[in-house]
Amino acid sequence: MTVVAAGSETGGMRPLLSVRNLSVSYGAIRALKSASLDVYPGEIVAVIGANGAGKSTMMNAIMGDVPRGGGEITLGGKTLPFRSFQVVSAGVSLSPEGRKVFAPLTVLENLEIGAFPISDKGEIADQMRRVFNLFPRLEERKGQYAGTLSGGEQQMLAIGRALMARPKVLLLDEPSLGLAPIIINEIFKELADINRTLGMTILLVEQNARKALLLSNRAYVLQTGVIISEGNSKDMLDDPEIAEAYLGGSEKHPSHIV
Repeated sequence: MTVVAAGSETGGMRPLLSVRNLSVSYGAIRALKSASLDVYPGEIVAVIGANGAGKSTMMNAIMGDVPRGGGEITLGGKTLPFRSFQVVSAGVSLSPEGRKVFAPLTVLENLEIGAFPISDKGEIADQMRRVFNLFPRLEERKGQYAGTLSGGEQQMLAIGRALMARPKVLLLDEPSLGLAPIIINEIFKELADINRTLGMTILLVEQNARKALLLSNRAYVLQTGVIISEGNSKDMLDDPEIAEAYLGGSEKHPSHIV
């Protein structure tokens, strides 16, 4: 199983987002146990693992949606706040598992809610244009109620809403969940475009490990709340132990998102 020391792919650069010894408990159940990871500027980093491994718990703890039982989370070297609205204002946004769009509101209203940390109307309009350039279908449906969108369109809206806050780091929790394969391919191509065109730093948790490793630069493996491996995503794709445990065996894989 591939193991690479943190920072070895980044030439000693300081991480933009750093999680150190993060622990989270739900009563007597320890969902995360001293988990640590780094995300460097401009990277896409994936966290893979089975259902119940603690992937979503990690994202929710970073966002302040569940109490942190121990450890430290920093953004740009500064301690990240504990409340979710403060986390967004500090520069971290989440596209949550299950999308969680505001169904009775229009696409435009959902996006406007995502821009709550920005007070300048001109900046909000500029960011809205960027989101519409990334997701033209959202502009086509901007007056439509979010609850009437398809699953793929709702996922685009959830990502667009998170981008409206102009985050330094975008968190994505299971973006492929419940979507048809052709829509998953489209969403992952759009994520690659967001990273490339906006220079957006992304932390992704995803049960579709193959897609996550094809998209990302580096990856961590989370097992029952513990980070058990980290390394270059391409190396993990070629690792027989990773393939057997998380990729459905050692079948050949494409070299890019398809």
